[in-house]
Amino acid sequence: MRKVKLQIPEPKKKVGLVVVITGHGKGKTTSALGMALRAVGYCMKVCIIEFLKGDMYSGEIDGIKRLAPNVELYTTGKGFCGIMGNPYPYKEHRASAQDAIKLAREKMFSGNFDILILDEINNALKLKLVDLPQVLELIENKPPLMHLILTGRNAHPEVIKRAHTVTEMKELKHAYRQGIEPQKGIDY
Repeated sequence: MRKVKLQIPEPKKKVGLVVVITGHGKGKTTSALGMALRAVGYCMKVCIIEFLKGDMYSGEIDGIKRLAPNVELYTTGKGFCGIMGNPYPYKEHRASAQDAIKLAREKMFSGNFDILILDEINNALKLKLVDLPQVLELIENKPPLMHLILTGRNAHPEVIKRAHTVTEMKELKHAYRQGIEPQKGIDY
């Protein structure tokens, strides 16, 4: 088999994008993690801050460790606020989300990362765990070449307005609705 040299295209002008992945369909976090994987292929540095998933194991936790040192993951949340029997009071969820906002600022301005993924931040905003001005401040003040990815359902119209790329995941069919429990490696 003949080897073909793959070309790596370069944009004429580099721009740090704001990407929003929202909607009620499956795959928002998975899409963001796919971008992290792609970035690692270019030796880029990625920081992922999970705003809500802190009390539940997911395969990405150990999968991301295999991408170190190019990817750092911080699970800052107390779990999904108000659902799935989550025992923590709203006040604790809000405090964790506020800590995540502080961490996002710190990582954003550290100069160490090419991509910052704020997983489930849209949900945190909808639940009022973070405030709209806080999220807009991150978008508006990010370093010019840093890519910022915001995931989660119910993206705020003001966040969508400021993004370069917005994808809405739409559920057409889901195994869960057919009585099939979430599956390792696919759903978590």
